Amino acid sequence: MSATLLARLAKLDVHATTALKDIGRGIEKEGLRVDPHHFIAQTDHPSALGHPLTHASITTDYSEALLELITPVTHSPEALVSALQDIHVWVQRNLDDEVLWAGSMPCRLEGDASIRIAEYGTSNTGRLKHVYREGLSVRYGRIMQSIAGLHFNFSMPDAFWNSWQAQLENRETLQTFKSNQYFALIRNFRRHSWMLMYLFGASPALDASFLEGKTHQLSPLHGGDTWYLPYATSLRMGDLGYHNNAQSSLNICFNRLDNFIRTLGQAIHKPWPAYEAIGTQRDGRYIQLNTNILQIENEYYSPIRPKRTTERGERPLQALQSRGVEYIEVRCLDLNPFLPLGVDVEQVRFLDVFLLYCLMSESALIGDAECSLLDDNFARVVARGREPGLHLHYEGQDVPMSALGLSMLDEMLPVAELMDSLNQTRDYRSALEAQRQKFLDPQLTPSAKVLEAMQANSLSWCEFAAGLSRQHQSSLQQASVDSGFTERFTAQAIQSIKEEQHLAASNSCDFSQFLKDFQV
Repeated sequence: MSATLLARLAKLDVHATTALKDIGRGIEKEGLRVDPHHFIAQTDHPSALGHPLTHASITTDYSEALLELITPVTHSPEALVSALQDIHVWVQRNLDDEVLWAGSMPCRLEGDASIRIAEYGTSNTGRLKHVYREGLSVRYGRIMQSIAGLHFNFSMPDAFWNSWQAQLENRETLQTFKSNQYFALIRNFRRHSWMLMYLFGASPALDASFLEGKTHQLSPLHGGDTWYLPYATSLRMGDLGYHNNAQSSLNICFNRLDNFIRTLGQAIHKPWPAYEAIGTQRDGRYIQLNTNILQIENEYYSPIRPKRTTERGERPLQALQSRGVEYIEVRCLDLNPFLPLGVDVEQVRFLDVFLLYCLMSESALIGDAECSLLDDNFARVVARGREPGLHLHYEGQDVPMSALGLSMLDEMLPVAELMDSLNQTRDYRSALEAQRQKFLDPQLTPSAKVLEAMQANSLSWCEFAAGLSRQHQSSLQQASVDSGFTERFTAQAIQSIKEEQHLAASNSCDFSQFLKDFQV
């Protein structure tokens, strides 16, 4: 067990410990709208859900059918999951004959043409969002963009940072200290994120239609409608998911904020020959924002991101450079198809412990050699995480993954005990113990349970996910809500439509000039 971590925990004063009650948490959860025949929906974004450009809780991601449900920042796991459930209930009551797909890997697709790019109205801001997605289409194809995941946002309160800074005898400005500490967390996250793939990966199989035009090493299941890898945990996070050749050439540095801004900024401004050949317009219509390696910061696919809330017209890197890191966003989590919300309170509690462990442990800078080994660990667990005898790189050796995982959970135990002491529960230790059992028995992992359920009932991926989607829809439609639930969500939808109309009427220049100004 890390002596440094124990010493740091022991030095936390009452102010820092109490401040842990104010950890900020948020979830952004994606999910496809799917028709009764298990195909991706072709309908418009439901009007009862408001306008996707301006609604605070319900928007769309890449496609018109890919909903994104966004919670407010909350200060307890229970409040977070409750807020996410309320949004789900409203959505499920307004889908008519469609369902919200339960899994990360999509339903049946009929090629790129079956995936409608999301529309955001006629405002310049809305057009920018649409053209960005057009660019993703011409660069990577649309099929990759049909995948759904769950993003977990995590921030520490200033009361904690003030005490933590004093404990570490740091003399930087508070914001510089916070940014440096968030990057320390990110470095350790990169060292340990393979664990999240093993514990929560839930996409070992996919529908055959997802593989159109792709070279792969998957095996057929149930006559070829479904393809899978027998020991995979998360095909979503592998080469078939968020991966592309242009981005594989990038060397984005996650050691410090200044290097992160510099290396990501270079990618946003560096032309890429293949994209230059495509051009930015076709038949007078914009098809990408620019011809650089990345159109904007969000195009860079990473399991974790440093984040800062942006002001209107401000780009993410500008916000980070001006005001530093505000929170981190974990982006590698699959939807658990067995859960109505894709996630539960137990998982949130474990994420609390995991991220606090990453923050409070020693975190050396990551060199190129270690970076390559960490990427290899992640890839091994994504494709082969439940393989008997799987080994990972650790401190210059190849060690059994299960033994490494159990050892890490032992190191996290004091963090769980601290959180339980603060909240007068055993819930955090219970969450840790649930993950321990998965290392002792791989059949308890979500990925194993998915394959077991499909094979035991001779179900294809679409049949399996559709059945769970309908079950979740039924249970959520019948869930109890507070007395002002309908009025509140109706008012939010109406207000979002009015706000979009105001934005559209406020265009002060044509889109070409707006785009030029945006990219300065």
